[in-house]
Amino acid sequence: MELNSLIPELVSLARKAGEAILEIYQNEEEWQVQQKDDDSPLTRADQRSNDIICEGLRSLSVQFPIISEENKEIPYEERKNYTYCWMVDPLDGTKEFIKRNGEFTVNIALIHENKPVLGVVHIPVSNATFWAVKGSGAHWTNGSREELLNAARFDKNMPNLRIVASRSHLNADTENFVAQFRAPIMVSKGSSLKFMLIAEGEAHIYPRLAPTMEWDTAAAHIILEEAGGSVLQADSLEPLVYNKPNLLNPFFIAYGKRS
Repeated sequence: MELNSLIPELVSLARKAGEAILEIYQNEEEWQVQQKDDDSPLTRADQRSNDIICEGLRSLSVQFPIISEENKEIPYEERKNYTYCWMVDPLDGTKEFIKRNGEFTVNIALIHENKPVLGVVHIPVSNATFWAVKGSGAHWTNGSREELLNAARFDKNMPNLRIVASRSHLNADTENFVAQFRAPIMVSKGSSLKFMLIAEGEAHIYPRLAPTMEWDTAAAHIILEEAGGSVLQADSLEPLVYNKPNLLNPFFIAYGKRS
C-alpha cells in the first residue's frame, strides 16, 4: 500500500476538523465544557472534530478500524486482530483550548502491527500541518510552501539543552529528570506541539513522566522518528508501542538526534 497517496486527503481532513474547532473556539458560549470519567475536560469542539475525522476516514479508498479518544472504547479481544488501525485525537490539548493559548492540535495516525507508520498533526490557530510516512521523512506545510524537518543533534552532556515540558503537567519526577543536565533551558508547550519542537530542531528532549494515552502520541511519534528523533519508554528505552491491551502509555522520553 502506498501510504503517501493518503497524505493530501488526510491533511485536508485535519484542516477541515481544525476549521470546525476554530469556529467553536472563537465563540465561548458554544464550548459546552463537560468532565469525562477521568476528570479531563471535553468540549463541543472535541466532539465536532471527532465526527468530521471519523466520517472522513470512512470515506477513504482504504478502510481501517478507528481508535479515537472520543469513541466508545473497543474491546481488546476485537482490537488485537487489527493489522492496521487509525489512532485519532480530534483535539489534543483541550486544557490549552480552554485556557485560550492556542496550543492545541488535531492528531491522526495510522498504526501497523503496533507501530505508527503515518502521522498528521495540524495546528488550527496557525493552519500549519506536520506529516510523515515511514521511510519518507517528516514534513511541514502551511498550505503554500513545504519544508523537510530535521531534529537537532545533541550530546546529553552539552550545556543549555532545550528541554520541553507541558504547561499543564509539570511534576517532581520531571523536575528531577531535568536536574541531571547542565544549565538546561526549559521550554513550555501544550499538546503534541512538544514533539514538533523537537522535530523542527527547536528543542532536544521532552520527558513525559506522567500519564498519556496512545492517541496523544501516535501521530507525533512517527513525525519525530522521521525527523531523526525517537520516542522511548522511560524504563526500558524501547520505542512506544500501540494498540496494547491497555491504551495508556508508559512514561516516555522523546529525543532529537542523540550523539
